[in-house]
Amino acid sequence: MKRIAVLGATGSIGASALDVIARHPGRFRASVLGANARVDDLIALCRIHRPDHAVIARDEHYVTLRDALATAGLATQAHAGPEALAALAAGPDCDTVIAAIVGAAGMASTLAAARTGKHLLLANKESVVLAGDLLMRACREHGARVIPIDSEHNAIFQCLHGQAADLDRVAKLILTASGGPFLNRSRAELSEVTAEQACNHPNWKMGRKISVDSATLMNKGLEVIEAHWLFGMPAARIDVLVHPQSIVHSMVEFGDGSTLAQMGRPDMRTTLACGLAWPERVDSGVAPPDLGQIGALSFQPPDRATFACLDLAYDALAAGGTAGATLNAANEVAVASFLDGRIGFLDIPAVIAGTLDACGSQPADSLDTLLAADATARRHATGCVERRTGAHA
Repeated sequence: MKRIAVLGATGSIGASALDVIARHPGRFRASVLGANARVDDLIALCRIHRPDHAVIARDEHYVTLRDALATAGLATQAHAGPEALAALAAGPDCDTVIAAIVGAAGMASTLAAARTGKHLLLANKESVVLAGDLLMRACREHGARVIPIDSEHNAIFQCLHGQAADLDRVAKLILTASGGPFLNRSRAELSEVTAEQACNHPNWKMGRKISVDSATLMNKGLEVIEAHWLFGMPAARIDVLVHPQSIVHSMVEFGDGSTLAQMGRPDMRTTLACGLAWPERVDSGVAPPDLGQIGALSFQPPDRATFACLDLAYDALAAGGTAGATLNAANEVAVASFLDGRIGFLDIPAVIAGTLDACGSQPADSLDTLLAADATARRHATGCVERRTGAHA
């Protein structure tokens, strides 16, 4: 019986993970559930899944969580705070950790799981973007197995049969992108788009932040950085192709001219089932794609001039050091400001570029250094937003 900590349980990935876990009650058990602030949703999940531990990242929600669990007659222990999240991820009550907390908030618990040799199912790409070197080094030193569960990297993982990329035989990694809701729009057409339009993804049901990242192609840029660290592949051998149908989730091109692709419906339960059971296969609740009904699969290069965030990510990867942390922090500030209506869609890459230029890059020699870079970038990005907000007023 695998005991699983689902960190980010109240989000869309958490919901998919719990669905797969519930399909195999004799094989998997959700022993730890963690959430950021949605305490009522966390309580509801505890009533269904009855974990040993429930943890809410916001300390102010602890009493609500504790009292509700007691009132429901559950033996689930209540915890609160980032330190508790990290301690439970590293603790003895789980052997598998699904790291699905969005943003930099998920980094500490992901590293804690890696440093205790856990089976780590990684959906928190920010942990890799911010601290890829530290994370992968910790995994190697402590024997943690990382299986990415975002669809693109899980596809590459499957095509490589769970191994690191052998640079003598692997020519290229090809990440596919849906193109988001604004595929084939011109830059002029993007000047007045709304947050609601940006969050209306044509294929995937996702949270608002990651939906905007998909619309700007920053999500794909972050995945390029992630692929570099996860598979040891240099940036020059990581490409992006737009594939609107979201059936081919990514590909690996080999030196002999072969290209392997992994296909499936756009449903995270497929990758979660892969990660939970690897190297075996279990039912995910997802039917395979009906290629005869789908008909055509199309591919095209991304419009990097219109969607500038992709090149900003490549720039940050080339700069190395703390540039990844700066990129991620600036993007989080810019996207939040766009969702709040403070800046326009095209302001997002401008805020990120200004922050990267202002902050530069320093050696990423410790988690403290990376967190300091994150904080500095947020200050610069906030200043960029305020100046742009004033210009739009």
